[in-house]
Amino acid sequence: MNKKWTCIILGVHLAAGTADGQTSPARKTDWLITPVTEKAKVMEKGKDVTLSNGLVSRSFRISPNVACYDYVNLTNGQQLLRAVKPEARITVNGKTYNVGGLNGQQENAYLLPSWLDGFTAGANDFAYVRHQVSELKPRVQWTGKYWAANRKQATARQVDFLYAGKAPGTEGLHVTVSYAIYDGLPLIAKWVTVENKSGATVAVNQVVHEILGMVEEESAVIGQPHQLKKPQGIYFETNYAFNNAMQYPISDQTSHWKKDSSYTSQVNYDYGTPCLFEAYPDKVTAVALADGEKMTSPATWELLMDSYDRERRGLAVRKMYRTIAPWTTSNPIFMHLVSKNDQQVTDAIDQCAATGYEALILSFGSHVNMEDTSAANITRWKSLSDYAHGKGILIGGYSLFSSRRISDKDDVINPATGKPGGAFFGNAPCFGSEWGLAYRDKIKYFIYQTGFDIWENDGPYPGDVCASTTHPGHKDAHDSQWRQMEIQKELYRDLNEHGVYINAPDWYFLDGTHKIALGYREVNFSLSRDQQKILNRQNIYDGTWEKTPSMGWGFVPLTKYQGGGPEAVLEPLKDHLGDYKQLMFQYYGAGIQACYRGPRLYDTDETKQVVTDMVSWYKKYRTVLNSDIVHLRRADGRDWDGILHADPQGKEKGFLILYNPLKTPITRTISVPLYYTGLTGTAKLLANGVTAKTYTLGRNYNIEMTVTLPPESYNWWVVQ
Repeated sequence: MNKKWTCIILGVHLAAGTADGQTSPARKTDWLITPVTEKAKVMEKGKDVTLSNGLVSRSFRISPNVACYDYVNLTNGQQLLRAVKPEARITVNGKTYNVGGLNGQQENAYLLPSWLDGFTAGANDFAYVRHQVSELKPRVQWTGKYWAANRKQATARQVDFLYAGKAPGTEGLHVTVSYAIYDGLPLIAKWVTVENKSGATVAVNQVVHEILGMVEEESAVIGQPHQLKKPQGIYFETNYAFNNAMQYPISDQTSHWKKDSSYTSQVNYDYGTPCLFEAYPDKVTAVALADGEKMTSPATWELLMDSYDRERRGLAVRKMYRTIAPWTTSNPIFMHLVSKNDQQVTDAIDQCAATGYEALILSFGSHVNMEDTSAANITRWKSLSDYAHGKGILIGGYSLFSSRRISDKDDVINPATGKPGGAFFGNAPCFGSEWGLAYRDKIKYFIYQTGFDIWENDGPYPGDVCASTTHPGHKDAHDSQWRQMEIQKELYRDLNEHGVYINAPDWYFLDGTHKIALGYREVNFSLSRDQQKILNRQNIYDGTWEKTPSMGWGFVPLTKYQGGGPEAVLEPLKDHLGDYKQLMFQYYGAGIQACYRGPRLYDTDETKQVVTDMVSWYKKYRTVLNSDIVHLRRADGRDWDGILHADPQGKEKGFLILYNPLKTPITRTISVPLYYTGLTGTAKLLANGVTAKTYTLGRNYNIEMTVTLPPESYNWWVVQ
């Protein structure tokens, strides 16, 4: 008996709003499918400055002080703002000051531009001096020499608003509020720089770099902010994110949704509506800024959303990464080698070269020590690096930072006890300690001297606050998180700009890292191979809603890992070729590199041929397999599961993969959503890249295809 599974895709756009509040016809193109040709611009007219790129518009009144009064999604006409707020807020030497903003708005449920002329500047607020417009400079000067889907840096227009302090105690302090509006995305970034020209050191206690009085999502008579819906028309992402969650929303350290007590006409009786957004790191409470020094806040990227649909929202986020952090589209094919001696390294390099692999990473448990900068160790690994490069193979190594105890002097000091312990990993070194600073320098020295191409960094500290007052890299608990983050970010940017590929287990993509785990439980790799195949497909499905395929890595234990018996491992490889091939297909088919961890890639000529064929297949379809995933059905072992790659600008418009985990054949009629492939009339699907069949798309851009899937099979179609 056939079952019909329907996958619904949302491709509907509302009428677009214009600056004068009128309604224009809906856009004829979708920015997620067709590149937007209109460039970002900064327009000046009278007392107004407007940032616009055809997808988003944000306007400011600059007299008597700067205030943002209009923030519109031009795709659906949604106005995001209901009230004027300060452009930023800083606390210096214990006193808090607004930067920009205007006073006088009485009704905070909505904002009419005609009210602005009646507003006034605050007497003690930092006052607007001037602004300048420029081209945005890349945050990371990426120079990678490995395969990547996108090598173009994002282009954007930047406007910097300069403010000066006029209240007593703020003389000589200058604040620059910066915006960048990007080409081709409904995206604006914002950050704040504080410069001290006061002639004395000041304590910067807090920098709130974004404040938005936003239109609420719902009207609830009772309820607190954590219980109520936050506005969904905008997505915020910051480059101050960490938590070892392998997922951005949990890693975010700067986004704060608050009540707005000045909004007295809201429905919520206790003024509990979460409609005031502020961005700042709350554990940075005093950074000493010497005369002549600058301090730049984290940046927040604000991506406007036009849908509640999870897939569409995820695709928007993924396109943002591809554009503003193109290095994340890098995706070299690598092996994770467990080695005990140099001969095993050269043997693995030879196997990589023979099968089409592109990189070798010395895994955890291997005999590489990147903290050893002795001449003998550098010479040893420089020789092995040269050997790899001579074979056309990139080489890199693993290094552990956290989850280890160094010493009472160098470990993170718990503010509650004044002693080591109590960090995220129990005991962990402080990046601002003597050991931490030396670790940074040793890693750089080792990599640059040996010519290593990849650094796999395990356990960058997840925001540990350190109360030590003797560490040279920070002053005390008040600035320790900030200073450690600055050290870490500089290390990642520097390595990236030297062409080094970086695997790191936290969310540092916007400061130069390339890949993170999909998300997994390590002990699962002691389960049987059949269980691992299902779990891996679940991890792939779940880990690619906000991440592109190249941003996540999976895991395939070739040898025993975290326990388990013979049923859990692939060695001897020749005895488990079917499982080995399917695990490769699952990951390569999803565009995801897995850590194939073991001493070798093949043990017989037959195994070598299987690996070579799989890598060759992946390279043939590499571009479309690295395109974004549209999620069809999650693996549950009960029926078919599958994914669809969509690449509207590519040669292949899509790539469909279906699995049958059952021990019997099944016939199903499946609704395949092709909206994001860019196809509109017909689609030609080539089974196994050969047998073609043409389908007519329905009004919802879906096709109905009836397929018979053999037992325990994986099946694929190229979409043209």
